[in-house]
Amino acid sequence: MTGPRFTDLTRSLPDSVPFVGPETQERARGAPFVARLGANESVFGPSPRAIRAMERAAAECWMYGDPENHDLRQALAAHHAIAPENLVIREGIDGLLGYLVRLTVAPGDPVVTSDGGYPTFNYHVMGYGGQLHKVPFRGDHEDVDALLAKGAEVGAKLIYLANPDNPMGSWHDGATLAGKLRCIPDGSLLILDEAYIELAPEGTAPPLDVGAPNVIRMRTFSKAYGMAGARVGYAIGAPETLAGFNKIRNHFAMARIGQAGALAALHDQAYLREVQAQVAAARDRIGAIARDNGLTPLPSATNFVTIDCGRDGAFARAVVAALIERGIFVRMPFVAPQDRAIRVSCGKPADLDAFAAALPEALRTARDQTPPTG
Repeated sequence: MTGPRFTDLTRSLPDSVPFVGPETQERARGAPFVARLGANESVFGPSPRAIRAMERAAAECWMYGDPENHDLRQALAAHHAIAPENLVIREGIDGLLGYLVRLTVAPGDPVVTSDGGYPTFNYHVMGYGGQLHKVPFRGDHEDVDALLAKGAEVGAKLIYLANPDNPMGSWHDGATLAGKLRCIPDGSLLILDEAYIELAPEGTAPPLDVGAPNVIRMRTFSKAYGMAGARVGYAIGAPETLAGFNKIRNHFAMARIGQAGALAALHDQAYLREVQAQVAAARDRIGAIARDNGLTPLPSATNFVTIDCGRDGAFARAVVAALIERGIFVRMPFVAPQDRAIRVSCGKPADLDAFAAALPEALRTARDQTPPTG
């Protein structure tokens, strides 16, 4: 009897996931977290209107969701003042990235991203056999010039850029970015991941140019709209760029509940403004907690704050481990020199009170475990 005949590519891949979920860590430690501040979810939750819409849709979940996402697509088109043909809706940005890589990347094809950028994108590229080419961050920002230059050098099929960025929370202003995007290499498609755009300063998003076939912009209801568990994301682009999704998409992947919730959330912009204010207040509080402990908070245009711990990655990893031991779930960048930092999602006052109480003890533990060298 033989086992499954996996492809050579599949056999070559590591058995891994981009992120270890907080639930997995809770099971490992045998206790729930006191404060869940690591996954950049919105603890402020979705709009009450969205919750009510999802409750109503729950009674209809015996039906598949509308495979055309018609109502949500029409509403998003009106919201952005574009045509429905300039939109595709899928199961979060992660799902969109997976489909796009499948559409464009064959084994050996070059793809460009930042070293230390969003690991789920890398996961999809590796899963289809693409060849990743990485450029370093510059001043804790994604280096747009270097990404474009590397794309031209290697003939990249895809170039990935997040604005605002995860894991650093940094951003480029839209006017500057718009100028740089005129220099996308011929034959390359630039992915502009705007997951956090609703939380960024005015002017962070470059003007929409839905006629450009070499840019695809991705947005989500997971962050500011507080619906990470509903898995609703969308891409904006030229119709000819988006047409390929219909060739390979899972037509019934979008649940009725998620579609209903996203539609109601989009129509409740007043609640979105409340969340934006709560996030801004939480960023200020996290920054104050960091400074009270002799650490440096980095400027953020997202729903998290990256905190420079002032030493190397080993010390920051010890801080993260010590916080997790104390029931505070946080994460950190993976690649030096950004791994000198920890990353703390915005939380409610009680969450941040718990973080403030645990951080001094975590820092003492980390200093004991990783004495300075040299």
